[in-house]
Amino acid sequence: MTAANYSLLLKQLKALLSTEKDLQATAANLSSFLYHNLEQVNWLGYYYQQGDELVLGPFHGQPACTRLKIGHGVCGTAFANQETEVVDDVHAFDGHIACDAASMSEIVVPFYTDTINGVLDVDSPIKNRFSEADKNFFEAVVDIFIDSIQ
Repeated sequence: MTAANYSLLLKQLKALLSTEKDLQATAANLSSFLYHNLEQVNWLGYYYQQGDELVLGPFHGQPACTRLKIGHGVCGTAFANQETEVVDDVHAFDGHIACDAASMSEIVVPFYTDTINGVLDVDSPIKNRFSEADKNFFEAVVDIFIDSIQ
């Protein structure tokens, strides 16, 4: 996807989320919007911190793992390290947790606020799906999400 396409999606996302502050409603609309507007994505959604676990939130895709230990798998590692994880081949990631066998690559962006912590998790059925441009895009998406719920 081009930078112009990503720029347009970010503008549309801001408009979509501009009138709602509820966490679940915002996360649900965001995950639906992106899932239906991005190519080669088979799962997209949220996990929220509850104690030493990340618990499944709104998403689109196949049913998912409901609880992930912080520090384990791609989501738990991104959350624990407080940095975006881009995994070109999930099968080569030590400790990968396979919630959907069709997933081949993954990007996870953690977020931390005064009221909610968690991750945005995006999976693809192809290897090497997520580029530096994708990383920048999803980090901007998380910024919009955080701004919209505060």
